[in-house]
Amino acid sequence: MREKDAKNLSSVLEEAAGVPVFGDSDPVDTAESTDYGLIFVGGEIIGLVFDEKPFLTIRGILRYRPTKRYVTVDMGAVPFISNGADVMGPGITDADPEIREGDMVWIRDAKNSAPLGVGVSLRPASELSAKVPGKAVRTIHYIGDKLWKSGE
Repeated sequence: MREKDAKNLSSVLEEAAGVPVFGDSDPVDTAESTDYGLIFVGGEIIGLVFDEKPFLTIRGILRYRPTKRYVTVDMGAVPFISNGADVMGPGITDADPEIREGDMVWIRDAKNSAPLGVGVSLRPASELSAKVPGKAVRTIHYIGDKLWKSGE
């Protein structure tokens, strides 16, 4: 990937995550899969591109520890999210107040703040925190899926 493109990608990811991600000296590459684009840093898949929106994968979240775009779910939701289920409104205990409908978000558990998945918010933060019934986040990547297993 060209240095200019890598810098642009890094700044977009940094804005979404709230923390610095890969630097100028890190080898960055991209590839396409059937479901989304992939972002490699040093041979590790740290990001994905879904609907032209780049975001960190679970491994990227573990590596860079983002402070933004989180949706926290109660422990009762963990087994469902870990199997690829979408996040339902009543299971949400907290959310980044800056989330807008359509934003890429990461899903974490309430006890350890451990990342469980990545998805697209179907609602703004005010509705996420209000526990409005129905689907709140469409899960696109989760612990145990083929993208997660590719890093093992």
